[in-house]
Amino acid sequence: MSLAAHLLLVLASLSGLLGVGLSAAAAHITGGNLATAAQFLLFHAPALLALVALIAAGVVNPLLAQIAGYVLILGLVLFCGDLARRAFSGAALFPRAAPTGGILLMLGWVLVGISALLRLRA
Repeated sequence: MSLAAHLLLVLASLSGLLGVGLSAAAAHITGGNLATAAQFLLFHAPALLALVALIAAGVVNPLLAQIAGYVLILGLVLFCGDLARRAFSGAALFPRAAPTGGILLMLGWVLVGISALLRLRA
């Protein structure tokens, strides 16, 4: 894969990182809800499918990309699970579940970008 394509992959991961951060800020301003959880799940599903394809194509560092994928999944479980539970029952999943999930989502996106950079060096 070309340097330009790797750069696009790194910039895409940066977009994911910033998208999660801005979504978290918006949720704090307007209050998170079930729609936010649904959007996060819908936006990350194709990203995770693409990550699997990138691993299979040998475009990213496979171990780090797999770790990134599981970090994204755990972040989704905590963030979306907390928002959904609050929407349905009024109770949190556990204290600080949503912010922890959001941080994990951002970390997952950073790891995706790093996995592209590490593969570029290989």
